Amino acid sequence: MFKFTLRAIHLSLIAGFVSALPVYFSAETSAAPSAIKVEPPFWWQDMRSSELQLMIYLPSEKVVGVESSSDSVRVRKLSSAPNAHYSFVDLALEKTLAPGVVTLNVITESGEKFNYDYEFKQRAKGSRARKGFSSEDVIYLVTPDRYANGDASNDNIESLSEKLDRSNPDGRHGGDLAGLENHLDYLAGLGITKIWLNPLQQNNEPAYSYHGYSISDLYEIDARYGGNDGLLSFSSKARESGIGLIMDTIPNHVGINHWWLKDLPSKDWVNNEGKFIQTSHNHEAIQDPYASEADKFAFNDGWFVPTMPDLNQRNPYLANYLIQNNIWWIEFAGLAGLRVDTLPYADKHFTTEFNKRILAEYPQLNIVGEEWSINPAIVAYWQEGKLNQDGYNGAVPSLMDFPLQDALIQALTEPEQDRDGLRKLHAMLSNDFQYASASNLVVIGDNHDMSRLHTQLDDDPELTRMALAFLMTTRGIPQLFYGTEILMSNTGTDAHGVIRSDFPGGWVGDKIDAKTGEGLSKQARVTQDYVRKLLNWRKKSPAIHHGELVHYLPNNGIYVYFRTHDQQAVMVVMNKNTSEVSLNLGLYSELLNDRSGALNVMSGQEYRLDKGLRIAAKSTQIFELK
Repeated sequence: MFKFTLRAIHLSLIAGFVSALPVYFSAETSAAPSAIKVEPPFWWQDMRSSELQLMIYLPSEKVVGVESSSDSVRVRKLSSAPNAHYSFVDLALEKTLAPGVVTLNVITESGEKFNYDYEFKQRAKGSRARKGFSSEDVIYLVTPDRYANGDASNDNIESLSEKLDRSNPDGRHGGDLAGLENHLDYLAGLGITKIWLNPLQQNNEPAYSYHGYSISDLYEIDARYGGNDGLLSFSSKARESGIGLIMDTIPNHVGINHWWLKDLPSKDWVNNEGKFIQTSHNHEAIQDPYASEADKFAFNDGWFVPTMPDLNQRNPYLANYLIQNNIWWIEFAGLAGLRVDTLPYADKHFTTEFNKRILAEYPQLNIVGEEWSINPAIVAYWQEGKLNQDGYNGAVPSLMDFPLQDALIQALTEPEQDRDGLRKLHAMLSNDFQYASASNLVVIGDNHDMSRLHTQLDDDPELTRMALAFLMTTRGIPQLFYGTEILMSNTGTDAHGVIRSDFPGGWVGDKIDAKTGEGLSKQARVTQDYVRKLLNWRKKSPAIHHGELVHYLPNNGIYVYFRTHDQQAVMVVMNKNTSEVSLNLGLYSELLNDRSGALNVMSGQEYRLDKGLRIAAKSTQIFELK
């Protein structure tokens, strides 16, 4: 059912993992035990793949037989893990399968027999053909605990360890899906078309659980966010508002309090047999033609921190579990895409299979991987269609463009000399020949793991607006971190709890309300209005969505580039100087051709090109050419 290359060192472990068991049936059955756990908890009929593998966890004893009551669902194989509490059931789903419940007849080693009702749901209309995020979109990144508290009744959950403490920058603050739902009109009005949420699944940690990256149950949305029903409601209301949902997924690791860790299916389910060994973070080990196997393992098999056990995706049952889990969430929540956390840390052959199987089910979906390297060659290695020297194809459609992010900050903060300043931005874009599809990269100014854009740009609102204009007009898919539109910053600290501060106005009693603009500083209001106008113009710009990019070597603090499409031509001018500049349009005659006029899309002012253009100090000016 699940095929990918296994490293030789693990072959002996995997070979002993599973033993096929006979299938039994008995009419004398009782109710299913309450302790049983079956995942995925349900599935859908009419999926492209006719195969489904169920993981059955029965802590009391071993399952030795399973049979289906339906001719449309055949049990192909029953396998047992080294830990007899876990069994894996391979099902073959026939085209005749209709929505409804199929009874699985289960027998245990002690002779106990019971029925388990497994549901197959009706797929949403057009599910397979759903369109993922693209260069037509603007993505808004949100840390859910820090955006808005729409339901105070779920702030503390008895069964979950960490309780509300808004006074603690690293504590839980109470943001939830209901709060996000209340802000959908604001986001739609801002011009957002997709929203990426940091992980929503349950994080049952005693402290520092708000960020979401220590998942304790992969099939449950944290109750403090509103649970699975809360996600369904939010996703549905977001789609009605014209906003698609991108889910954060973490195939590399889980949290130390994931329910597996109390009773692992096998010793090799977690890397290093469950013992913490720090990852080397040596990203180059994957591509390095001279890297030792020891260095590769030190990167792939090491853990991030002691509370994040590193998963062994070379185990085919775990790998299959993770892929099915992501397909389940796409179908369940109507997702428009996935953002894959810590992409290169997982087994690279698993990464290929992960992308291929998900995209086989949803051909137009998009998946963006986090490869945090500022070396474009390292990032490009993973993208679908890249011809790598070692023959590897990661099959990842999109990557986060960390190289361009780094170049953008340097371009706007360094003095203009030789190859520094704006020329670094030009040079980095010149590296696009390394990518199979540079237009499908996600371009960012910041995210939840780095200082905010405004802080990186020395809290200069003019430079911040320059950067935002560049991000919204260059090639690729722009991502905006929540609060950047109101100049949120983390001046004086790089603490993540401060970087991920609360969005003002999301809590009762907040003195500042970003949604209404009440209490915002003048520069914050100016920037918010600027972003709103820019994004809503971008929505209707075919040249920005799909046009070719042509740029000119920056000189004297001026960087000019064009986006051209058969329906529109756009000229963008970045002036980093502290004074207004008169632009010599003769330098750009190749692209201006017989253009006679230009419309400044932000000011609405029209210009005759034969009269020249004057570019305001420290600004990025965007012109539609006539």
